[in-house]
Amino acid sequence: MQHPLRQTWDLDSLFPGGSESPQFARFLDDISARLETFRQELAGAGKPVTAEEAESLSGLVETLQHLMGDLMQADSFTACLAAENQDDKRAVQLGGKVKSLNAEFHSALTRFDSLLLAIPDRVWEGLLHQERWRPVAFALNERRMDGKEKLPPEQEALVSALAVDGYHGWGELYDTTVSQVRIPHETKDGVVLLSAGQASNKLHSPDRAERSALFDSWEASWENYEDFCADALNHLGGFRLQLYKQRGWDSVLKEPLSINRMSAKTLNVMWEVIDRNKDVFVRYMNRKAELLGVERLAWHDVEAPIGSADLTFTYDEGAKIIVQQFRRFSPKMADFAEMAFEKGWIEAEDRPGKRPGGFCTSFPVSEETRIFMTYGGTADNVSTLAHELGHGFHQHVMTDLPVLSQNYAMNVAETASTFAEMVVSDAAVRQAEDASQKLALLDDKIQRSIAFFMNIHARFLFETRFYEERKKGIVGADQLSELMVEAQREAYRDALSEYHPHFWASKLHFYITDVPFYNFPYTFGYLFSAGIYAFAEKEGSGFEDRYIALLRDTGRMTVEELALKHLGVNLEQPEFWQQAVDLAVRDVEQFIEMTNG
Repeated sequence: MQHPLRQTWDLDSLFPGGSESPQFARFLDDISARLETFRQELAGAGKPVTAEEAESLSGLVETLQHLMGDLMQADSFTACLAAENQDDKRAVQLGGKVKSLNAEFHSALTRFDSLLLAIPDRVWEGLLHQERWRPVAFALNERRMDGKEKLPPEQEALVSALAVDGYHGWGELYDTTVSQVRIPHETKDGVVLLSAGQASNKLHSPDRAERSALFDSWEASWENYEDFCADALNHLGGFRLQLYKQRGWDSVLKEPLSINRMSAKTLNVMWEVIDRNKDVFVRYMNRKAELLGVERLAWHDVEAPIGSADLTFTYDEGAKIIVQQFRRFSPKMADFAEMAFEKGWIEAEDRPGKRPGGFCTSFPVSEETRIFMTYGGTADNVSTLAHELGHGFHQHVMTDLPVLSQNYAMNVAETASTFAEMVVSDAAVRQAEDASQKLALLDDKIQRSIAFFMNIHARFLFETRFYEERKKGIVGADQLSELMVEAQREAYRDALSEYHPHFWASKLHFYITDVPFYNFPYTFGYLFSAGIYAFAEKEGSGFEDRYIALLRDTGRMTVEELALKHLGVNLEQPEFWQQAVDLAVRDVEQFIEMTNG
């Protein structure tokens, strides 16, 4: 790679001119025109379909996939524009237009689904066994089965149309609210106002006094905006509950489990295994408290660095580490990372005005990805960068598949990203020569276990209980904070001295409208990737092709089928999950051994 690497992404190669791009405006107009044609072609959907008529479906499926790919391209572009500059009002307007087009598309999809439902079962089974349909058979059959459990097409179409300014509108209001949040931070030069993203990075400071002061300021700032956030969360939850009620769905987990193509049994077994092993991680937190010189960790101490407090990495150093470690396991993954760095696919610059957090988004028409984060030089930042590159590699190995077969769920998406993160962090710990650095890297690695086993569990518990309360009526900000602390106490086994009451307000994931319960898939991905990593350790570089084959199947089978086919394991039984947790337990045991005496 050539150095120094650029830290801002290239969006002009996709559509030059940013939010004022004429090419992007024409792209949206073209989508709109083709979408209208698609809707007209589906005008008669719902009538009984003969075997001869069913044979002519291929043209509609082709149109559907092209529209789906184009809309993903448009949605990704507007998301990138809004993330890089939260003051870009034109980007917000374009995002709204794309959401409207998506709503129209989903309305048309309900008619397409009714067409699938109108095909007799015998004819349908015959179609799926034809060679031309096999590449998209899983996705089409999934749509047909899901369609049987939803409202009539006209009602589902109305829901999609109303959701643009209702359901999705509340999510956008939250984004606007976050863009206004400023957290006061005391520095040697006086008080500065940090964006949410900048403040989040500084909560990892090695200086406990600085962390504590900033955390107090962080909590107070979110409290100032709690009513706006509470309104958004309540109306998002209320919309979902009303829709589920109309569809006749009893459980709020039905939709997220279906989206993630996993069974309730798999989810329950995973949490049960984690819960049985939490004592080990409480031991880690107690030992870390001793090392920090406090009786018990506060919320802001959990991710505080241990060991080399000055362990930082320039962007170029972080990139070099990632590529080197990827190459030890997968030359193809390393080549992809190099390409992403060199082609300007990554927005990492630390500057005001960016939205908080990180993401990787796909541009299926261009067969590219873009990665967003704010890089501050910490070990955690290097891990985040590796994580997002894992997402990018996942999409990269699927670009030649039909668009319908590229539609993988969040839980397996998090598998690829977390696996990439694990490759980097595990190698870094093993290769560290300085004991203090080794301890710092090991601690950073264990922090991710704490995040997935405890932080994410708290989110899951909070969201589950929030919906139960929301069924009774509006849940006030004070009650939301009480529910949040209650969930955190349970998830962390009450091992902390201080919690984060307004976490429900500060965490974007509760407000994402595309996927409800944007939490447990992270833990699934972490443990599933740990299980995969155990296989990779045994097989070495020979596992690369097997890993890529698994990734390519993520959009065309359930997670239980995926694990059985590629790993030979049953996810509805505890053995696989225990083996995965054991890898994290091993890290804690090493940490405690290194810090004895």
